Amino acid sequence: MPQDEDLSRTLCNCQALRQASRHVSQFYDQVLLPSGIRTTQYSILHRVHQQGPKTVNELAEQLVMDASTLTHNLRPLLKEGLVVLQVGTDRRTRVVTLTPEGKAVHKRARALWQRAQAEFDRVFGGDEATALRELMFKVIRSDLSSGETARRKP
Repeated sequence: MPQDEDLSRTLCNCQALRQASRHVSQFYDQVLLPSGIRTTQYSILHRVHQQGPKTVNELAEQLVMDASTLTHNLRPLLKEGLVVLQVGTDRRTRVVTLTPEGKAVHKRARALWQRAQAEFDRVFGGDEATALRELMFKVIRSDLSSGETARRKP
């Protein structure tokens, strides 16, 4: 096998996206390490900080994950007292709200996240990073449903 052949290259779009996602997530997780939270947890805290309390279903939709995955990711945040789940206007819904501790952790993590963003932009290129985010947004918003494999919309 030639030495310059990269074993991580693939023709599969899904695998390529997952590999890139894992690579970038590992980088952000390392930078966020001093805050005590991971990238997924930061995304939750930041969304609630930015937009205020959200129902589990609203938050899951905005983060492009199903409610059960979000609930799994909320567990450590609940355990650490960074968020609380309150009963919504409909007694069957739960609303995710930041605690004062959650706001403080978000503030510390935000500075680290900004450092990770700047480093990514430096290494990848600012214009390329912007174009990549736009492309990923387009991927997220694309209709990839077909027959029985259609993605369920909440």
